[in-house]
Amino acid sequence: MSDHSQAAPTVILVHGAWADGSSWSRVIPFLLAKKVPVIAVQNPTTSLADDVAATRRAIDAIDGPIVLVGHSWGGAVITEAGNDPKVKSMVFVAAFAPKAGETVGEQVGRHDAPPALSHIDNDGSGFLKLNVEGWISDVAQDLPEIEARTLAVVQPPLAASTFSDKITKAAWETRPTHYIVSTEDRIVSVALERELAAAMKARTVELKAGHLSLLSKPEEVADVILEAVAATVENDN
Repeated sequence: MSDHSQAAPTVILVHGAWADGSSWSRVIPFLLAKKVPVIAVQNPTTSLADDVAATRRAIDAIDGPIVLVGHSWGGAVITEAGNDPKVKSMVFVAAFAPKAGETVGEQVGRHDAPPALSHIDNDGSGFLKLNVEGWISDVAQDLPEIEARTLAVVQPPLAASTFSDKITKAAWETRPTHYIVSTEDRIVSVALERELAAAMKARTVELKAGHLSLLSKPEEVADVILEAVAATVENDN
């Protein structure tokens, strides 16, 4: 048995658009309580390449096996960054997961536009933000309004070009996957989430939650991640 197979898997958490690593602040305590090593990546959300580079730096810093987790846009990031052989398993949380040669924009376009997409504002310099109403009604609708407003205040801009950045190699095609569907999602199509979970033959869990299940139902999200960790340990042994 190699040293890598003996090591406990490290969970690397990759946030979505208009967010940062603090998106995982309610999930992380549940992982730490189970003595699971965990890192939250801080992606710049300036391009797929930039976010993949930041995620790969986190992957490179780990010696042992990795469970790679992505929320929303972070699913596209881990799809590209997860091709490292240390990545043994992947978890997608209401996330995009393009195929090789595919873009997030193409995935969005396959289904009716969710309501939140009408609340995206362009700042005129190629970057996008969600307006406050979008956060309250369509993204964080199952969180207290003051939390939704706070998320609107702290959101980083997203480069509009990310919707046309193409995946070169899809890591989920060659690794065990879990997928968490948010059945009340109003920014990523629920039909798309189910379609992607089926395409990757993922172990699928559906949560009655909005897009931010990692904040509204953190224990349930953590349980799925812990299941992926346990399966990785079992497979390595």
